[in-house]
Amino acid sequence: MNATPAASETLLITVTGTDRPGITSSVFGTLAAAGVTVVDLEQMVIRGRLVLGVLVSAPRDAARLRAALDATASDLGVSIHVERGSGDDGGRPDGRTHVTVIGSPLRAGAMAAVAGRIADAGGNIDRIERMARYPVTAIELHVSGAAPDTLRTLLASEAAENDFDVAVQPASILRHGVRLIVMDVDSTLIQGEVIEMLAEHAGHGAEVAEVTERAMRGELDFAESLRARVALLEGLDAGVLDEVYAKIVINPGARTLVRTLRRLGYRFAIVSGGFSQITDRLAADLGIHRARANTLEIVDGRLTGRVVGAIVDRAGKADALREFAAELGIPEAATIAIGDGANDLDMLAAAGLGIAYNARPVVRDAADTSLNVPYLDAIMYLLGITREEIEAADAAAGFTTPSPPLEA
Repeated sequence: MNATPAASETLLITVTGTDRPGITSSVFGTLAAAGVTVVDLEQMVIRGRLVLGVLVSAPRDAARLRAALDATASDLGVSIHVERGSGDDGGRPDGRTHVTVIGSPLRAGAMAAVAGRIADAGGNIDRIERMARYPVTAIELHVSGAAPDTLRTLLASEAAENDFDVAVQPASILRHGVRLIVMDVDSTLIQGEVIEMLAEHAGHGAEVAEVTERAMRGELDFAESLRARVALLEGLDAGVLDEVYAKIVINPGARTLVRTLRRLGYRFAIVSGGFSQITDRLAADLGIHRARANTLEIVDGRLTGRVVGAIVDRAGKADALREFAAELGIPEAATIAIGDGANDLDMLAAAGLGIAYNARPVVRDAADTSLNVPYLDAIMYLLGITREEIEAADAAAGFTTPSPPLEA
């Protein structure tokens, strides 16, 4: 006669204590000797403190297992707590969302607000990971049971009120696949506006700056305002373009962003309402795969005050994103767009993830997420890449990542 299998129960075993090599192996050695089945487990180390949770299926009479675990705890100098668990993972609701919180500094009030709104949306925080501790603090929360659109709305208002950045993304395999990142140039990839730098040489700096700001806020038609501003450059020696390029300051973290993600197979493009005489050189300097911008007309070595061909405006930027994605064989859902002005709105909407980077209010309100720290490489934290992983990749390639502040 076959023996009847012994009845079993589900137990949650929690191990806490100072971390050191051998603790996990010893605990599982004890569990192995008891013949239990592992149902689920999770482990983390916070500032040298270990937290290990193991859900197991054990014989219903688990007195021997509990005694063995007590002995193991005594030998290791840790605490082991055993309680009845649930075999269905506690009834955790379906739906997974990544919530990334960035602050400089990240205050406790911000995390309280985030946790509160997640609870209000019916969500549960399943796991929390630190993505970076400098030059900003970035934390990722794995959330279940809450609709991403609801979370995004609730958390956006908290972020604005409590001075932190937050990104909400549905858990998807696309997050780990090859992506295309399309960036605006002026005030996004670089600091300042090239047309204003050119206008300074023509004696119209203040006038052009005022028109540029109104256009970026969406108060003026971009194409018309561009023609009006470029007309003020008539007669400038084309050599001024070299002088302006030499003075360009690339935003902090831009080189790190491109360098790191290129290693993972990402493709990059820049799309600008500025000028190809500048953007083509930037693309070559940074290793960016595609570039599109307006072209200043030059005759006999001088700017004519006109642009050549169709103007790259708000709609043109979105068209460029779609065309680049098609050329590279990347789904539009796997694209990321980054911009700061009103003429970036269509591009941000067309991308799978639109990021408003230190943007005007009209752009922050419309984008999927907003990033207001001065480091472009903070975007990698939204992709699940940690600061430690970035530095490890640089070290493996023989590149020394600068200490904060990051390089430009």
